[in-house]
Amino acid sequence: MAASAAVVTPSGLEDEVSRSRGEGAGEVVVERGPGAAYHMFVVMEDLVEKLKLLRYEEDLLRKNNLKPPSRHYFALPTNPGEQFYMFCTLAAWLINKAGRPFEQPQEYDDPNAIISNILSELRSFGRTADFPPSKLKSGYGEHVCYVLDCLAEEALKYIGFTWKRPAYPVEELEEETVAEDDAELTLNKVDEEFMEEETDNEENFIDLNVLKAQTYRLDMNESAKQEDILESTTDAAEWSLEVDRVLPQLKVTIRTDNKDWRIHVDQMHQHKSGIESALKETKGFLDKLHNEISRTLEKIGSREKYINNQLEHLVQEYRAAQAQLSEARERYQQGNGGVTERTRLLSEVTEELEKVKQEMEEKGSSMTDGAPLVKIKQSLTKLKQETAQMDIRVGVVEHTLLQSKLKEKSNMTRDMHATVIPESAMGSY
Repeated sequence: MAASAAVVTPSGLEDEVSRSRGEGAGEVVVERGPGAAYHMFVVMEDLVEKLKLLRYEEDLLRKNNLKPPSRHYFALPTNPGEQFYMFCTLAAWLINKAGRPFEQPQEYDDPNAIISNILSELRSFGRTADFPPSKLKSGYGEHVCYVLDCLAEEALKYIGFTWKRPAYPVEELEEETVAEDDAELTLNKVDEEFMEEETDNEENFIDLNVLKAQTYRLDMNESAKQEDILESTTDAAEWSLEVDRVLPQLKVTIRTDNKDWRIHVDQMHQHKSGIESALKETKGFLDKLHNEISRTLEKIGSREKYINNQLEHLVQEYRAAQAQLSEARERYQQGNGGVTERTRLLSEVTEELEKVKQEMEEKGSSMTDGAPLVKIKQSLTKLKQETAQMDIRVGVVEHTLLQSKLKEKSNMTRDMHATVIPESAMGSY
């Protein structure tokens, strides 16, 4: 994760490449480091971790039925078409995650248009993209990793994600040190311990003369064997390989049990000796410190008594002044309360005066203003016009009513004549 904080932009990489090639007059030629070629692998691993933080497996891969990319998917060329489609899909999803609307690219869209849209969104975030768009068509490389890493960082910023310091577990150091010290013993240590045990045992006695005779016979046999073997027929390389093979087996590993009471007793003795040695050293310093502190306290007590005796009259004056100050504050608070009460009354009286003035102005303006008379005259003329219009409408309604009555009367008379004529005709027959 820490590598993402020091990501080098592709523009910076191209500048270094141009300087290493000698481009630009008057510039110092700077070669790229040996690890610059593998920098995109680090960026790609950081990108995978950031995508996991954004939950891209649930929100993107499962919805679109896509396979999860490997840790070096965009760093190595595998399938350019598939990698470019995966790059466009991830970029669009990250832009949407960063709070910008961006359409999901389809399989038959124009690649140049998709790349230009992605770069324009990247520049809108304030990121630099000083490389040709054709670098992204391949679907892999350091520029592709850089674009996706920048978009992932912007998406994490948008959701409010912050990196926290790692919390390391607390380990017990005492048991580990004991295990590391006693985990592996060589044959020499085993022999030394064995010899110490034999010297401590009082029941075993060794005859020095017999031991000297045995060692003399062994030396004679070894010298005879050395005279017989004058030249070695063993290959040096095979000998070294055999030594390397057998060397781990020559070590004796003795696993110590931490529950053994002997180990605890030894540790107790060691801690006791350490505490006693530390106590001897620190006791002297503590005694000196105690003496210095006691002398300093005595000096401070004597100085306080002297100062109190010298400044007794000033303290009394200060107390008297403090009492006068408290009395003056009380009087000030009382006077301030009266002032506030009178200020409130003044504000009420002022409000009433303003209301009276406003009423007087309204009455004076209404008395001298002829606007009400003009309004009355206008309303009278309007009423007269409305009355004339209503009279006309009433006359029209009466006229129509009279016409309807006359028409009904004429229809009734015609119906009566129509019924009388047939009766007279029947009488003639």
